[in-house]
Amino acid sequence: MLIDFTDKRILITGSTAGIGLAAAKGFLAAGASVVINGRTQPSVDAAIARLADPAGRVQGFAGDLANGEGCEELIRQHPDFDIVVNNLGVFGPQDFFDTPDAVWETFFQTNVMSGVRLARAYAPAMVKRGWGRIVFVSSESGLNIPADMIHYGFTKTAQLAISRGLAKRLAGTGVTVNAVLPGPTLSEGVADMLKADVERTGETLEKVAADFVRAHRGSSIIQRAAGVDEVANMILYVSSEQASATTGAALRVDGGVVDSIA
Repeated sequence: MLIDFTDKRILITGSTAGIGLAAAKGFLAAGASVVINGRTQPSVDAAIARLADPAGRVQGFAGDLANGEGCEELIRQHPDFDIVVNNLGVFGPQDFFDTPDAVWETFFQTNVMSGVRLARAYAPAMVKRGWGRIVFVSSESGLNIPADMIHYGFTKTAQLAISRGLAKRLAGTGVTVNAVLPGPTLSEGVADMLKADVERTGETLEKVAADFVRAHRGSSIIQRAAGVDEVANMILYVSSEQASATTGAALRVDGGVVDSIA
């Protein structure tokens, strides 16, 4: 299978590190032009430098897409994309009874409404062309709500509902809408979360991450954290021409954490 994104313009939100940056690398390798996004100009500039694309096919947008103003400015500067990957997200454990309204609102605006606003803005032109891809990066936590991150799991479930419903709304247009559900993934954010355990045990990050998966996601079949490239591969596939019959789907890259045959 040869996946080719030549002449395709792609937006990846929250893409200065982790899964988003890995997806950007994959899209560039397949010929695309990519706009990456982070909250600050230094983080965007650093990510562009890491991508090191000599053809100059990478642009950056520094802005907070968790609010309407940030989304509006992005749309003003970049009014059209063929593929939109809604990867922006925040996570973190917090007990339900200690989670105030402000945290719920921050998670909702960041993880859910950023994708809603951008899909609403960019889908109509895709429909007019008869081709487009919208991808929501959800999580296995949207199906397997973690007791210590209920506020996070709720947003990931919401993304699944939006993805499925929007796919139905765009039926027959040539625009597909799908969700990708990573499981525990060894991104920079997870590495930061596990840093203290790495320092305490003297073990490698990969070993500590595998121990974390076995302790907290015991149903994992691969018994380790996925790499960011492994998740990015699914994002690239579902964004491709070859995935034209896949829409309204929740595609798990969770290492088998969700104990289901469906």
